[in-house]
Amino acid sequence: MACRHTTSQASSPSIYTHISQRQLHPSLRWIGGAAFGQGTCYITRIPVRGMATGGKKFPPQEQEEQPGREHEMQPQPEFVRPTYKPADKLVGKIAVVTGGDSGIGRSVACYFALEGATVAITYVPEKEEKDATETLDMLKNKYKHPQAKGDPIKIGVDLGYDENCKKVVQQVIDTYGCIDILVNNAAEQHMVPGIENISVEQVERVFKTNIFSHFYLIKYAVKHMKEGSCIINTSSVNAYKGNASLLDYTSTKGAIVALTRGLALHLVGRGIRVNGVAPGPIWTPLIPSSFSGKKVESFGEQVPMKRAAQPAEVGPSYVFLASEDASYYTGQFLHPNGGVVVNA
Repeated sequence: MACRHTTSQASSPSIYTHISQRQLHPSLRWIGGAAFGQGTCYITRIPVRGMATGGKKFPPQEQEEQPGREHEMQPQPEFVRPTYKPADKLVGKIAVVTGGDSGIGRSVACYFALEGATVAITYVPEKEEKDATETLDMLKNKYKHPQAKGDPIKIGVDLGYDENCKKVVQQVIDTYGCIDILVNNAAEQHMVPGIENISVEQVERVFKTNIFSHFYLIKYAVKHMKEGSCIINTSSVNAYKGNASLLDYTSTKGAIVALTRGLALHLVGRGIRVNGVAPGPIWTPLIPSSFSGKKVESFGEQVPMKRAAQPAEVGPSYVFLASEDASYYTGQFLHPNGGVVVNA
């Protein structure tokens, strides 16, 4: 079989060259996807190392307040790959993405829009207003699908309270009439040297944002979700590997795994799938707002790929789980984490 490979570059068109199958060896240090045709396979080569910052360390930077602001980050996160080819996988769907103003949430919202979904995003009012406004503008203009059911909306809200989550669901129902996809993605994290340093207020705040909001939103949304709908929860590699300096955050991410598995069994009879994504180190506003400048500089180097990912590398996992391609998936997690092996 004749083979070709391309090197993915945002600034230049793809370049094709013939290579033999023997040259497609893992030692090339590239990852990619193959499309097989009549005697030809096309290999898209994407560098394992250095993608997030062009091979350089992240510039030292810190933000004082959670959950962070994307527009202040350097370099700016990439939330949609310029080479992405949508395939109308979510045409006509109504999706809710919490924390959809920035980071992974922004990426998911934009990919969903490209695939034809109408998206409602939530964000923290005042703290994330600029990011949310920018995301909404992109959803309305740059990424809006011609067959989308309606215009996207943004909802400023603190999701840590039952009544607020009820209002979010009601606003979405009043606007669109249904919910087909619920993505529980909003989160916060705080680095601490030890458990003695974690205040009661911090524990309660992190649990309210990271796990209580999942319960509240699901409780009110599920009554409006028909057979074929789905719920996608964002966990973390830390739920599987642990993290000594993010104890409360890691606890909530483990709870999300347990919730996802139990809820999948609970809702399978109603034809509602429940899955999750457990990302590794991703370049999002949570990073400069959680860690010191020194830690930010080396962020992501601990995984086998030796780099952090861009949100754009994670968003397609949510597209897959939300689409009919994942019709036989429920209670499962995808692990875009740079090569960290998890077996639980």
